[in-house]
Amino acid sequence: MYYNGVYHLFYQYNPKGAVWGNIVWAHSVSKDLINWIPLEPAIYPSKVFDKYGTWSGSATILPGNKPVILYTGILDANRTQVQNYAIPANLSDPYLRKWIKPDNNPLIVADISVNKTQFRDPTTAWMGRDGHWRILVGSVRNQRGKAIMYRSKDFMKWTKAQHPLHTASNTGNWECPDFFPVSLKNTDGLDTSYNGKNIKHVLKVSLDVTRFEYYTVGTYDTKKDRYIPDNTSIDGWKGLRLDYGNYYASKTFYDSGKNRRILLGWANESDTTDDDVRKGWAGVHPIPRKLWLDPSGKQLVQWPVKELETLREKKVQLSNHKLNKGEKVEIKGITVAQADVEVIFSFASLDKAEPFDPSWADLYAQDVCAIKGSTVEGGLGPFGLLTLASKNLEEYTPVFFRVFKAQDKYKVLMCSDASRSSLKNETNMYKPSFAGYVDVDLADKKLSLRSLIDNSIVESFGAGGKTCITSRVYPTLAIFDKAHLFAFNNGNEPITIETLNAWSMANAKLH
Repeated sequence: MYYNGVYHLFYQYNPKGAVWGNIVWAHSVSKDLINWIPLEPAIYPSKVFDKYGTWSGSATILPGNKPVILYTGILDANRTQVQNYAIPANLSDPYLRKWIKPDNNPLIVADISVNKTQFRDPTTAWMGRDGHWRILVGSVRNQRGKAIMYRSKDFMKWTKAQHPLHTASNTGNWECPDFFPVSLKNTDGLDTSYNGKNIKHVLKVSLDVTRFEYYTVGTYDTKKDRYIPDNTSIDGWKGLRLDYGNYYASKTFYDSGKNRRILLGWANESDTTDDDVRKGWAGVHPIPRKLWLDPSGKQLVQWPVKELETLREKKVQLSNHKLNKGEKVEIKGITVAQADVEVIFSFASLDKAEPFDPSWADLYAQDVCAIKGSTVEGGLGPFGLLTLASKNLEEYTPVFFRVFKAQDKYKVLMCSDASRSSLKNETNMYKPSFAGYVDVDLADKKLSLRSLIDNSIVESFGAGGKTCITSRVYPTLAIFDKAHLFAFNNGNEPITIETLNAWSMANAKLH
C-alpha cells in the first residue's frame, strides 16, 4: 500500500528457514519502490484466531486516512481458514512498524456453503454506491473457482452476498483474487472504489492448480454485484495471464502519490529445496510494474516502474545493425549479468512467416515454444536476445519472437526458454520453455523487447509490455563477469536491430 508518502510491502515469509512454513507477514518500506528498508514482521501467529498461520490478504485505506489490513488466519491443524483484521498501533509512526489484532476477530467465518480449508486471501475493499464496503475471498467448490463477496457498512460486521461476484468452472481453487477498475481513456490508475464513466474492471486470480496468474477484462454490474467478462476475454486456464513465466500470487494497489496502479508479484525458485537451504533464502520479488488497460480495451499492459531507471549506470548502444540468418552480435561494455536491455527489431517483409500448424491451436504457447525453440530455423524468427549466456553457448536463456501466418492473420509467439539455461542437471530443476502470444499489429514491421537481467532472473516485456515473461535460471558458467549477452537471428528473413540500448544496473540499497 501507499500511505503518507511511504510504500509498504507486506509479504509471506518464514523467519526460520528457506522452506515453506511458519509464515508471517514480513514488512519492508520504501520511498521509491526500488530501495527498501526491512522492518520487523507486521503480523505473526499470536492469537487463537491465527495460531496456526497468518496467510495472505490486502490493505485498505479507510476514510480519515486510516489503514487496515485484512488477512487469512489459520485456526487449527485442519487448516480452517478465517478472515481477520489488523490496524496500526501508532498512526504517527511514519513506518507503521507495529500492528494490533483486536479481540473482535475473526471478522468473517465460513458458513456451511463454503469450503473452509480453501477460503483465503481477502482483497482490498471497495465502497459501492450504497456506501457499503465489499471484499472478495478466493475459494472453490467442485473444481469451480469462486470469488465470494462480503459486504459491510462499518468494516466490522460482514455479510456474505447471495452469490459470488464471479465463478468459473473447471478452474480449481482461486487464490489471491484482485478486482479493480481501469481507465478506458489513459494510463492513469484509479482508486479501487472508483465507479465513474469510461472504465472497465479487471478480475485476476491465481490458479492454485496450474500456478497461472489469469485475468479477464469486463464489466462490473454494480446493481446486481456481478462481474461479466467481455467476450474478448477467455474465462479459464487458456485465458490471458499477467505473466507467462515464474510469477504468482500477485497483487495490485493504487498509488495515489503518482496516480497509477502498481503490480507486485512473487517469483519462486526453480531449483531444489536443498539448493534453497544452501542459499539461505528462497523467492524474489520481481520489479514493481505500472499496469493499465491497452487502448484496444482487450488486455492489460505492464511496464517496470520509472524509478527503476535511477539504477541505470554505464550505457551501450547499437543501431541499424543487420542480422542475417544464423548471425548474432555480442553486446559488450556493460555488466550483462545485471542489466536493463531495450531493443527494437524491424524486418522488411512478413512473407517468410511460417505457417501456424492447426494442431497447435489447443496447445499452450509454451508447448509450441518447446517444439519451435530458439535454435529451430524459421522464416520470420526466431530472433531476440541470448541472456545469461556462457562464452561458447553451453548455457543461455534466449528471449525471442517467432512470427507465424495463421489463416488470415499473423500470430506472434514470445518465448523465454530456460531449457538450456544451466548445465546443472538435477532432475528436480524446473527449466521450462515459457511463452505467450503477443497481440500486436505488425503493420510497421517492428517488434520491441525489454529484458531486465539480474543473475538468476530474467524479466521480459514484449511489444511495450503486452506480453510479460519472468524466468528463474541458475547458470553455472554464465555468472557475474563470465556472463555474455547476444542479439541473434535464426530465421530466413534478415532482421535489423533498429536501436538497442543496454545499461549496467547498480544494486538497489537495502538499508
